[in-house]
Amino acid sequence: WRQLCDGLDPLAPADENRLAEIAAAWTDYLHQCKSQGLHFIQPGRFVLPGDMAGAPALQFFPWPDVDAFGESKLAQADKQTNAGMLRERFNYYCEKVVKGFYKNHFLRFDRQIVLVDCLQPLNSGPQAFNDMRLALTQLMQSFHYGQRTLFRRLFSPVIDKLLFAATKADHVTLDQHANMVALLQQLIQDAWQNAAFEGISMDCLGLASVQATTSGVIEVNGEKIPALRGNRLSDGAPLTVYPGEVPSRLPGQAFWDSQGFQFEAFRPQVMDVDKPLPHIRLDAALEFLIGDKLR
Repeated sequence: WRQLCDGLDPLAPADENRLAEIAAAWTDYLHQCKSQGLHFIQPGRFVLPGDMAGAPALQFFPWPDVDAFGESKLAQADKQTNAGMLRERFNYYCEKVVKGFYKNHFLRFDRQIVLVDCLQPLNSGPQAFNDMRLALTQLMQSFHYGQRTLFRRLFSPVIDKLLFAATKADHVTLDQHANMVALLQQLIQDAWQNAAFEGISMDCLGLASVQATTSGVIEVNGEKIPALRGNRLSDGAPLTVYPGEVPSRLPGQAFWDSQGFQFEAFRPQVMDVDKPLPHIRLDAALEFLIGDKLR
């Protein structure tokens, strides 16, 4: 991406083929970031294009060396230049794609659940963990919270119930669920305080919509320790593991230097067709979010 940009003059007449080539390189870079466990991937539709795959609206990218040309000069570049075409596509993406997405999917919602995978970043390292924290902070700025007075209900629909859920609760032992929730509360502290200021109802819990493991106890060197039993996702091999301790607070450098946390991904359990799927606290989540609407 950077090398391709070095060979292109942003103020030259627009070359759509070159812009598409560089946008593809930028998209490949974003996919690599995602594969390394990063979360704050921008623009998000580049890695999940859906029906917009290949559309010019997704063929833009950040210019790596703005200072070499002057930010004001690039901002005022003619629409028919490379920089001007990138600017027009970016503005279209913000106005039509991003705002359209929120308008079509979120405008009428008054209840929200935010699913947070705290475990994968713990596996991936401090950079991935801090990147997830940044992504959460930015995400929560996209929504407007507050009590639904008549005025707000008519002119500015807002969310009045908010649930934060730490997912994959079935991937840690029962004794670590409290730590998992405490860690999530640390991660979303700023968003929690802002929402609390607006007076909305909030909760935080550990969740597994489909429980893929069973809990038990194993004996190691005469000591009984909690463990999980399940089938590994990659090959279906049966496993009995103790993933380790989940930190109850934002981990410092000492945790990353010495941590022994390593969770496995498990396949869902084989179930009879006439039995409900096992879960962890899915009923509590539904009760909090929509229980009052069903009474």
